[in-house]
Amino acid sequence: MNVKTELITFNTGMALENGHKLDSFELMVESYGKLNKTKTNAILVCHAFSGNHHASGKNKVNEIGWWDEIIGPNKSIDTNKYYVVCCNNLGGCSGSSGPKSINPSSNKPYGSNFPLVTVSDWVNSQKMLMEKLDIPYWHFVVGGSLGGMQALQWSIAYPDKIKKAGIFAAAAKSSTQNIAMNEVARESIRKDHNFHDGNYLEHGVIPKNGIKTARMLGHITYLSEQHMNQRFGRKFQDDSSKVGLDVDFEVENYLQYKGEKFSEIFDANTYILMTKAMDGYDAASKSDDLSSALKGVLAELLIIGFYSDWLYPPERGKEIQIAAMNNNIKSSYVVLNGEHGHDSFLFHSDKYSQIISKFIES
Repeated sequence: MNVKTELITFNTGMALENGHKLDSFELMVESYGKLNKTKTNAILVCHAFSGNHHASGKNKVNEIGWWDEIIGPNKSIDTNKYYVVCCNNLGGCSGSSGPKSINPSSNKPYGSNFPLVTVSDWVNSQKMLMEKLDIPYWHFVVGGSLGGMQALQWSIAYPDKIKKAGIFAAAAKSSTQNIAMNEVARESIRKDHNFHDGNYLEHGVIPKNGIKTARMLGHITYLSEQHMNQRFGRKFQDDSSKVGLDVDFEVENYLQYKGEKFSEIFDANTYILMTKAMDGYDAASKSDDLSSALKGVLAELLIIGFYSDWLYPPERGKEIQIAAMNNNIKSSYVVLNGEHGHDSFLFHSDKYSQIISKFIES
């Protein structure tokens, strides 16, 4: 598989939705496969909240891409046939301009002073990336969760630049409960004694406990109660594999392990920024309702939900499908079981993978 990883600079900068302007910015971009001569085989993959540009294969430190089960040679998104692009979003912590970047006005990390960005800002920056790569349009824009919101926004904002959109385990807007959970997660980070109002890098520390708690809470929202009972029940953790002496149940062990691993790699300010973008997105914010918002959509839509997803249950995808039907948009709505709750969109299953590949090829 032909893999290219590069940091691309945009010297013209970009005006953000909140009124701020970035005089210049950088996007860390990874691409797979080759663009054909007619430039008709380009696919944009949009990452979810905790994702980044590394979507497939192994990188230099042997990390496997977050969507490796779906993207690659002879996989659902076939890199033998398609030129696949994925970038770390603005505000991310994997190479693109974000809170860890140096603020030219102070020569210190931006920290909490990095401007808040939105889903629309990400889509606009991806449009600039498309132009930089000399791609006339995307054959397919796809993502799960927060990535699915970006795919939906692409179909609304740039209807003539996208042929198909894949909206997986996503919603047209977050629920009040989603927003409430995210605020508790953000508060756990702010209350960490190492947070220092977001300027922790200047103090040489990270709010590790806050990030860990936030991620643990996030994982609870990914699984429905039924699925959590099926997966963990009230089973006790085997002593030989406990992450701590004070752990009793398997579900405790799972949350402690996931939270600890995440706190070692993810930036706290990015966590706050990304969840704010997720909370703030509303596809119908500039229209009377969702049906009106989708009025100009030309792309064919594939909407997939999972029964085990508590964060964005299948009903959220159904709302998008109904709005599409109201506009006679060619669309497909599928609900699958999913063994991993909200994260089910990340994993291969025969039916899921076949649906994606057939939609791309249709």
